[in-house]
Amino acid sequence: MRGIDTPVRQRRRRVFKEVANLAYHSTNLKDDMEALPYKIADYEESIYWESVYRDRAVIRERLRLAMGMSLRPEDRDRPGHLTEGMEDSNIDEKYYEPPLMQVIPSACNACPENKYEVSNLCMGCLAHPCSAVCPVGAITMVNGKSVIDQDKCKKCGKCMKVCPYNAIVHRKRPCQVACGVGAIKSDSRGRAIIDNDICVSCGQCMVSCPFGAIADKSQIFQLIRAMQSGRKIIAQVAPAFVGQFGPNVTPDMFKTALKELGFADVYETAIGADLGCKAEAEHYVHEVASGNQPFSLTSCCPSWSVMAKHFFPETLDKISNELTPMVATARIIKEEHPDASVVFIGPCASKKLEASRRTVRSDVDFVITFEELTGMFEAKGILLDEIKAMDQMMDATGAGRGYGVAGGVASAIEDYIKANYPDVEVKIEHAETLAECRKVLALAKAGKKNGCLIEGMACPGGCVAGAGTNIAIPQAMKEVAGFKAAAKEKLPK
Repeated sequence: MRGIDTPVRQRRRRVFKEVANLAYHSTNLKDDMEALPYKIADYEESIYWESVYRDRAVIRERLRLAMGMSLRPEDRDRPGHLTEGMEDSNIDEKYYEPPLMQVIPSACNACPENKYEVSNLCMGCLAHPCSAVCPVGAITMVNGKSVIDQDKCKKCGKCMKVCPYNAIVHRKRPCQVACGVGAIKSDSRGRAIIDNDICVSCGQCMVSCPFGAIADKSQIFQLIRAMQSGRKIIAQVAPAFVGQFGPNVTPDMFKTALKELGFADVYETAIGADLGCKAEAEHYVHEVASGNQPFSLTSCCPSWSVMAKHFFPETLDKISNELTPMVATARIIKEEHPDASVVFIGPCASKKLEASRRTVRSDVDFVITFEELTGMFEAKGILLDEIKAMDQMMDATGAGRGYGVAGGVASAIEDYIKANYPDVEVKIEHAETLAECRKVLALAKAGKKNGCLIEGMACPGGCVAGAGTNIAIPQAMKEVAGFKAAAKEKLPK
């Protein structure tokens, strides 16, 4: 549903805008936050839910997540005020109560997980092939129409395949279908819950839920507090930013707009991608192509890396040890500006967790998505279409900028090898969506991908399809291709 201006997206953006407004303008934070559900749902009859009371209940939990806080437990006698714990969130540094991705129970529709049903398209045909192919006799005729006995049904789908009228439908929970690691489960009421032991925080469940019942936590409030503190805050932007803020907003306009918002400077994350491209190319040539290592895995996508480590631990030593573009760029910034705090602005939910990890110091102080940044621009009244570009975005090569699209990492490394090691044959594999990534890793584990450089991306289409993006995937891919082509240098040196 990315790129479609649905009520779910409108509500998410409104919440981000209002939370940013609190940080920028509120003089009585507690009272102003308690009033927000009534400001956002300022009507007597809900246009979304069966009542305005449920609408406001959902808004309250969205506001808490947008402030970096956790949902209030539903099993307590007194769930507490909306602002409970707010004092811990009203700070100017990184703030998260794990987990990152959460299901808002009051918003979940308890969709069927796996169910075959006969729709009103059933013609009650004489052949009745659905009944004939059912291996357990679960289909009978009632009042001239097919009916499936759910207690008998084995979910094989044979009836759906043979129906000449496409009258049988397979109902599945959208968030569960989108999850490539099987982290979506059900609670005692049939509502979705997330198994945090296996969730990799890709956010695909969030963008796939038609009810907006899944949301991630934000740091926009803490980021604004940091900017208000007078500290030097420098932004690095992922290559997928192009086109995300309007078709007429150029990279140079975007950089100027970020400075107007209060950032001291703006770097391209593609700078770090260029460094990684060179290092991973050298590793492939000297380790994989030489036969010392059977295959290698890129490490840019944190959800892919975490999934590989969790489900395929034997690949741990095959995952690139190079810093991700986000971390590499953050270290460059802090070398040049030791007194600065670094904000990564990108399309990705899982980058929030990468920035918080303790195993490898990230040097990233805040992570916000394009969607969250839009709320900040709106709260400050900055109209990007009207910005006069006063800066240039000209840091990285085309190779680094191409990392924003699936296949871009592997192709950049391949191009670098061809340019610098023309005699080395490069075998490339890339997978997008975690379900496809798992298939590729299973083949690699079985020895069927030896000699390959394997790129994995959790999102369909790569970073341009991240959970925090604003525009449709095809348009985003086109924009990144143009940004890549506009680079003065094609490959890092």
